[in-house]
Amino acid sequence: MLPNDSIRAPRRLAQYNMLLPGDIEALRAICPNRVTTGADIGEDYTRDEMTEYGKYMPDALAEPVSTDEVSRLMRFAGERRIPVTPRGSGTGLCGGCVPVYGGILLSLAKMNRIIEIDTETLTAVVEPGVLLMDFNKAVAGHGLFYPPDPGEKSATIGGNAITNAGGMRAVKYGVTREYILGMEAVLPDGEVIELGGKVVKNSSGYSLQNLLIGSEGTLAVVTRLTLKLLPQPKYAASLLVPFDNLTECVGAVPHLLRSFTPTALEFMEREVIEAAEQYLGSRFPDKQSDVYLLLTFDSATKAELMHICDAAAEVCIGCKAGDVLISDTEERQESIWTARGAFLQAIKGSTTQMDECDVVVPRNRIAEFVQYSRALSTKYGVRVRSFGHAGDGNLHLYVLKDQLEDDEWEKRRKAIMDALYEKARAVEGHVSGEHGIGRAKVDYLTGGIGENPIRLMRGIKAVFDPLGILNPGKVISPIEGDE
Repeated sequence: MLPNDSIRAPRRLAQYNMLLPGDIEALRAICPNRVTTGADIGEDYTRDEMTEYGKYMPDALAEPVSTDEVSRLMRFAGERRIPVTPRGSGTGLCGGCVPVYGGILLSLAKMNRIIEIDTETLTAVVEPGVLLMDFNKAVAGHGLFYPPDPGEKSATIGGNAITNAGGMRAVKYGVTREYILGMEAVLPDGEVIELGGKVVKNSSGYSLQNLLIGSEGTLAVVTRLTLKLLPQPKYAASLLVPFDNLTECVGAVPHLLRSFTPTALEFMEREVIEAAEQYLGSRFPDKQSDVYLLLTFDSATKAELMHICDAAAEVCIGCKAGDVLISDTEERQESIWTARGAFLQAIKGSTTQMDECDVVVPRNRIAEFVQYSRALSTKYGVRVRSFGHAGDGNLHLYVLKDQLEDDEWEKRRKAIMDALYEKARAVEGHVSGEHGIGRAKVDYLTGGIGENPIRLMRGIKAVFDPLGILNPGKVISPIEGDE
């Protein structure tokens, strides 16, 4: 774990060159009035949302506004062997956009145009800096719907693509990958490639597009995306379902999924709900039970929606739910989902420092895994808080420092995190369900999938980026000389 209280100077490796004054002028010629250096670079650009994974100052911040500028910038960086770290809104949780080796921080935030919303092909073409919340509003104005729903709505569409972001609607609609039909990307040598398009199926050779989705900016810089849209569901309702214990709560999930396809299916514990209440200053509809399921359904007709909700409520009661609270108005749903959306910030605000485990496990092993995390909490005397996507087995567990001294915190944190990832492997799970690897989970990825897959990943990296200049030290094992 890295210190989070100060900005660190970038690490320097012999294989990279530092930016010289002449290089800065060359960058300014490529991006006029959009290159920043030194103290003029804001602190936000040194980190992502999880400051625990370090703050590092880039040598220069460049903000291109076109594919041509990105291409010229990458060509220049390749010729000079200068590392480049792509960045969207910086809302990641794994240190994926932290410029550890300095060089150029490539912000794509100004490439934020919605180029086209095509109501005939149900597609949209956007630049990577478009914010998810702005895109959702734009397509809703056409009666359309973009299903991927990661919790951070101020994230960029490009950031969602290169991390393959998931979210609460993944149980029904899938993750970001399912909604990317095409892309334009710039390779580390400046070459521009076009992949896919408005077609809804494509079996034309290796899927290079799918290699770039989820690659966390280590293979190419995405500069344009073609996205699939759906008709906007007309009606939606949520069920808040209290249970006496975790085993009964999660045990209801297979029964529900055998009969229904909910839009979202979440589990939450009372301690996290109480933290969200305190953070938001508003009351949750119910917090008498230790654990809850939260389901949402959508439908084209209100009658069908109510039939589904009634049937799902019967299944929950049959699985020993204490009650079923139906939220079928916008106001009621807002109160529940606002609290759910605040869980991360509420937990973060309740402690001095934290680390996150974003594992995905088989759905029938959720209760076992969470119970194991509770046992670790007791064993090490450290608070561990959890919530997650019960519908797809993606769990978010937060290990909290509170008032522990730094040395003791580091020792206990590492022991808990090592144990959690080892347990994930034991129950046939994986290191990350949706937040990615970044620089925070490199070692856990290697231990989780084995050396042969890592060898193949390194080979892919070498083909796309033979000089290793693009987001170095992220995802796969750190490059030679890294700590």
